Amino acid sequence: MTNIGVVGYGYWGPNVVRNLAENKSCKITSICELNQEKWESIRKRYPWVNITNDYQDLINSPQIEAIVITTPVSTHYSLAKQALENKKHIFVEKPLTDSVESAQELVELAKCNACILFVDHTFEYSPAVIKIKEIIDSGQIGKIHCISSFRINLGPHRKDVSVISDLAPHDLSMFFYWLNEEPTQISAVGKGFFHEQIFDIAFITMKFPCGAIANINISWFSPIKSRRMTIIGSEKMIVYDDMASIEKVKVYDSGVATFREPESFGQFQLSYRAGDIFSPRLQRYEPLAQAVNHFLECVRFGKSPRTDGADALRVVRAVELAEESLRRNCSV
Repeated sequence: MTNIGVVGYGYWGPNVVRNLAENKSCKITSICELNQEKWESIRKRYPWVNITNDYQDLINSPQIEAIVITTPVSTHYSLAKQALENKKHIFVEKPLTDSVESAQELVELAKCNACILFVDHTFEYSPAVIKIKEIIDSGQIGKIHCISSFRINLGPHRKDVSVISDLAPHDLSMFFYWLNEEPTQISAVGKGFFHEQIFDIAFITMKFPCGAIANINISWFSPIKSRRMTIIGSEKMIVYDDMASIEKVKVYDSGVATFREPESFGQFQLSYRAGDIFSPRLQRYEPLAQAVNHFLECVRFGKSPRTDGADALRVVRAVELAEESLRRNCSV
């Protein structure tokens, strides 16, 4: 069994710890949490786990082989660097870091010390997202023209990062996974309504080498919660609604055509096709459980993770470019 240490038991930490505890190929030996008010709930649920407020206890433990980092992004770099320098494998909550420079350093450090660097882009392990990847790769929907995404809800507002750093990594990781390429152009506009320096609404637009364009609408300032994507292909279209209890993915046999040799003025009008709607069968499992299991397999067998440092780096790069564009546009 792989002995695991966890740092951070805040918003996402309990979900990761639960999945680690349910996985028979590992054992959580220690949890580092600064807020001692949470210690009692940890003890009740995981009585065998050692609890500490000193991260060095995890770093210095010869029993701990891997460290899971579920803390604010501003702490990721320093915590991950210490772990890698001590040759411990790491599982890091998204995004990897808050800058390309620090992310690149961690990627190189992991490589030099032969450590697994796994970043928790959970949606890349989702049955729906994987199925969409299969459909795109099969050529069923043709050439991708456009991808649009809505990821909005009422809070929770972050105090340390903007809505782009908080929410956009989910959409960016899926876009890059589906298209297997990074954008050539990124721009963003947004505004902070509660704190001028922390944007809580943003709109990101991108262009890709394949010719596709994409946009992301993200907000902590919406009366409804929406997690919806539309992928427009030259042959078919896909709608992915992560909030749907059933039929999260729907493939529409719909499209637009024009007459190549019009015989009259009326034939210059577009011809619309609205065909069948197909909802593919999806596997049923928790994406985070799949991500945790994949991480542990990579640790045991020395495999390269699907969401490795290179995968994470392109997301960090896109977030950084979007943040730069956002600040630049808002200063005009």
